[in-house]
Amino acid sequence: MGVLADLKILYHLTLKPVRGKDHAARMENFYSGQADAYDDFRKRLLKGRQEMYSAVQIPDGGTWLDMGGGTGSNLDYLADRIGKLSKVYVLDLSHSLLEVAKKRIATRGWSNVETIEADATSFQPASGPVDVVTFSYSLTMIPDWFGAIENALAMLKPGGTIGVVDFYVSRKFPAGNLKKHRWLTRTFWPTWFGFDNVFPSPDHVPFLHRHFEPLRFEEHRAKVPYIPFARTPYYVFVGRKRT
Repeated sequence: MGVLADLKILYHLTLKPVRGKDHAARMENFYSGQADAYDDFRKRLLKGRQEMYSAVQIPDGGTWLDMGGGTGSNLDYLADRIGKLSKVYVLDLSHSLLEVAKKRIATRGWSNVETIEADATSFQPASGPVDVVTFSYSLTMIPDWFGAIENALAMLKPGGTIGVVDFYVSRKFPAGNLKKHRWLTRTFWPTWFGFDNVFPSPDHVPFLHRHFEPLRFEEHRAKVPYIPFARTPYYVFVGRKRT
């Protein structure tokens, strides 16, 4: 993908109004015009995905659900292990992104991977409890994000794993050894991302720590393409459902 494709993505990120009568309609409105060029630009913007998926352990014969999995690009991080799994679900509300995922799955020949157009706060797999649930830059796009985490907790087997990588900002007075962001960081990024209905929250990290036993947690900053000196905060969290 080249500069023209990037400009198309930037138009959707910064200028195009997001419209729709509900969250599903707004998601489709936002992504439908950029689905084909989605992965290349996000690869440069969304850092920490490799680290998160590498830290997630899925047992042979297990079930993995990728919440907000979009185009299915996250499957490539675990491509060598997918054949050993019983079932993989890619869940998203955007029909356009899932169409890209279906093509990817067919090309790879993954017969055990299924796309699901559904809500992350209410979907429950027909196959029963799952071993791993992941959120890759999707939690900030779910209005009822705490409902999505609680739903993930409910569908995980005892001892199951959750993996999350996403943008965030710190609380004004973070607890323990968590990083503290300056006022400008805590104000600018929620405002900037908010135009696209992406909401970095100061409460994601504490909520995850409260509901899961942390196995890996990191706080970093990432460069933003075409915005010199901009560094957006993101975190990687891998946790275990307490038994």
